[in-house]
Amino acid sequence: MKKKMVTVLLTMAMTAALLAGCGSSAEDTAAETTPSAETETTEAGDGDGAEEAAEEAAAGGEKYGVVLKTLSSEFWQSAQKGAEEKAAELGVEVEVLAANSEDDVEGQMNVFETMIQSGEYAGFAVAPLSDSNLVNTIVEANEKGYLVANIDERVNDENLTAAGGHLVSFVTTDNEFVGKTAGEYIASLLSSGDEVAIIEGKAGATSGEKRKAGCQAAFEAAGLVIVDSQPADWDKTKAYDLATNLISKNENLKAIYCCNDTMAMGAQEAVQNAGKDIIVVGTDGNSDAIESVKAGNLTATVAQDPAGVAARSLELLVKAHQNGEKPGDVAIIEEYVDPILITKDEN
Repeated sequence: MKKKMVTVLLTMAMTAALLAGCGSSAEDTAAETTPSAETETTEAGDGDGAEEAAEEAAAGGEKYGVVLKTLSSEFWQSAQKGAEEKAAELGVEVEVLAANSEDDVEGQMNVFETMIQSGEYAGFAVAPLSDSNLVNTIVEANEKGYLVANIDERVNDENLTAAGGHLVSFVTTDNEFVGKTAGEYIASLLSSGDEVAIIEGKAGATSGEKRKAGCQAAFEAAGLVIVDSQPADWDKTKAYDLATNLISKNENLKAIYCCNDTMAMGAQEAVQNAGKDIIVVGTDGNSDAIESVKAGNLTATVAQDPAGVAARSLELLVKAHQNGEKPGDVAIIEEYVDPILITKDEN
């Protein structure tokens, strides 16, 4: 998909970030969100009862469940807000739950499982922690007649199909284009042969892998030399340590691309502590990253629109449900929301 890269002047950056909701896969604050212990469950094998419960819930005002990665970061808090605002606009109810952290793959599965068994919802939208941790749970939801929409982190299509599962839609940022956008911007500030590095997200996470791939391709096309590319698990401290090591081992390092802003802030701190002049570009458009760009520290961030992604995903889910579609009835709808490059105004 061809898209036009937009460089936003910093005087407009804060507005853009607020609209986007900002955020990323960070774990900077503590938040624990779990289903109520009073949630009523359906007996195993009672698929028909779950379907009837879902239909009753729909008839009573259509309540939809949204399962996110976590609610402890700006990115996912923004996604929650986007879903809730869209629900109000559509005249339906929504309940947003999440795992306790980005490592809590089993916890996220249990959250989704409990929501399915409750029979309170008309359908679900999920942002899995990995491409496989919710595959079996999506299949279970489908078998009980529920439509499931996929947000942000793509479910492994091959595994889901093999297991007999179906998705109604997939909405995300084009993460490869995000990385490409950052990589091309960094390349525009450097010369062929300059040394650069990439700090990746969590190993195996589709969004991070695609950002890395997009940036790597842009670096290689510009003739830049990638001296290292390693994961820091979306974590600021790990990114700080990794960047410190990169700087120590590569005295001619000119730039670091980080696959989210949380890691970018850690890398930028390492650069400042080392007294080096190294470009650091992050991803997501977090408010602290934008402030850092404004202060002339972080070079740039590629902002996403998590609120828009979650809102559109819920909208497609509600439309499909209200049209009477069943799991597997139609081909999956895929939509991508463009990123925005935020840099300091040099004029």
